[in-house]
Amino acid sequence: MREKSIGETFNEEHKMKILAIDTSCDETAVAVTDGTKIVSNIVWSQASSHAKFGGVMPSLAQRMHEERIDWVIDRAIKGSGLKINNMDAIAVTVGPGLSIALGVGIDRAKKLAIKYNKKLIAVNHLEGHVLSPLANSKFETSDSKFLMLGLVVSGGNTILVKINEIGSYEVLAQTTDDALGEALDKGARMLGLGYPGGATLEKLAREGEIDSYKLPIPILGQEKRRIFTYSGLKTAMSRLTESEKPLTKRKIQNLAACFQGVAFEHIIRVLRYCIVHSSESKIQDLLVGGGVAANIELRKRLRRLGKEFDISVHFPYSKKITGDNAAMVGVAAYFKAKRNEYIDPVLVDRKPNAKITN
Repeated sequence: MREKSIGETFNEEHKMKILAIDTSCDETAVAVTDGTKIVSNIVWSQASSHAKFGGVMPSLAQRMHEERIDWVIDRAIKGSGLKINNMDAIAVTVGPGLSIALGVGIDRAKKLAIKYNKKLIAVNHLEGHVLSPLANSKFETSDSKFLMLGLVVSGGNTILVKINEIGSYEVLAQTTDDALGEALDKGARMLGLGYPGGATLEKLAREGEIDSYKLPIPILGQEKRRIFTYSGLKTAMSRLTESEKPLTKRKIQNLAACFQGVAFEHIIRVLRYCIVHSSESKIQDLLVGGGVAANIELRKRLRRLGKEFDISVHFPYSKKITGDNAAMVGVAAYFKAKRNEYIDPVLVDRKPNAKITN
């Protein structure tokens, strides 16, 4: 399997110091990046506050962003050892995400850009996840005859894209209902593991027997539809869980292993179909981002798939930038700055249903 890295090599003169902000959901995140290097990265999570509701409450998320955003910005700047005057640009996530949550970060970014006379860059949250494996890495110029794919597996999105070039994407497959991370959280809730429960589900699954129960693999034999769907699997899991009550620790471990395994098998099957039926040049690289990219079992399966097709699979260098964060926003913003894609602060607005395609 090849060890060649991907992306582009830029000289020091091309580096840019960017203050990046993300308030797309329930993390108040601010980072300072220099090119693709992460200088500081602060994430303040609201997860514990939303846990009692079993999911993110938009109005609560907005209020908590407003309470913490200035503190997180100040901490990120101080952590970088720089001052805001040293920044070349301000970047902010404009979508997709929770509309009223996005508005908090956008409002602060606009005010900072105007106050300090800085250029403003509007970033798509999905593109940030796609490009997150490029952070803190050294890259060689990609051979344009090879095809690169990007897979996002997060709580809000599950999508596979063809990367024509950085900034130009084509959707190959995407979810029709829940995202993978959301489905795992709901499976965990069925087992009484609380919210968010994906990480707890993963730990219990390691101790379980994956073949203890049978659950249906979504769209088995219909992968040509190029969709990700978890509604049927969740329904089957709910019925199975109810039939197994009272739940013992061993039952929970086995159910967790089975549910997670089938959810991942679905991802791999659709991805394999897209690879096999690619009508273009050989796929060389797969970038994987999003919170579920931190899952060890999923990483193993994706690496095996990569070995099968001689594809290099790339994950974020740290689990800290698999979930929602502003460092990936800064990296995406850097490439947009290279293309001179700035926006007038007066015109920037939230795009809660933004797509990754142009």
